[in-house]
Amino acid sequence: MPVRDRLPAGRTHVPSAGGSRPPGGPSDRHHEILDAALELFATVGYGGTTMAQIGDRLGIRGPSLYKHIASKQELLVEIVTGMMTELLRRQQAALARGGDVSERLQRITAVHVQYHAEQRYEAFVGHREIDSLEEPHRTHILDLRREYESRFRELVQEGRELDVFRTASDRWSSYAILDMGIGVSAWYNPSGSVSPEQLADTYAELALRMLGAERDSANTREG
Repeated sequence: MPVRDRLPAGRTHVPSAGGSRPPGGPSDRHHEILDAALELFATVGYGGTTMAQIGDRLGIRGPSLYKHIASKQELLVEIVTGMMTELLRRQQAALARGGDVSERLQRITAVHVQYHAEQRYEAFVGHREIDSLEEPHRTHILDLRREYESRFRELVQEGRELDVFRTASDRWSSYAILDMGIGVSAWYNPSGSVSPEQLADTYAELALRMLGAERDSANTREG
């Protein structure tokens, strides 16, 4: 899944890469470190970030930092794994709602786009820095990406066999839909006039049109 190699614009804050967590305890410090690393990986790149820089963001010196995290690589693995796990979770939930092939395709496109608008730094780092992952983590993430992409391809194939979609290539069509959503993480501005939900619905309809399907626009977002 390719991505434009440029920094997301209009970032007003960096939400936690680790999601919700209970207040207090060592997990708070871990997530603060993870958030600091996420922002640095997105703005200066994984290769350009040092553990000292991460510590400086939080006012933590090296020995104290290593009490909470073993390495920069560990932080990257957690960010990228978290991204792919959440994408697959949202996709599975969208498919579980059923519907015809067009509705299912719209729905998984919508949740794909909405994630890339809402979690822009996570998505940007997750796609751009995959080659910075060490084995076996890189292979594991590539396997998850193939699983995620395959569900788009299977729906495109199903729709083509039913003569609902008119496209010459299941593979390239699924890649085009994925890349269309991934690109959102590079340009979407959360301070703009369009919400992630509105963008998701618009892109879901565009995906159907790209596949040659003719149907009325539907509310496709995950409820």
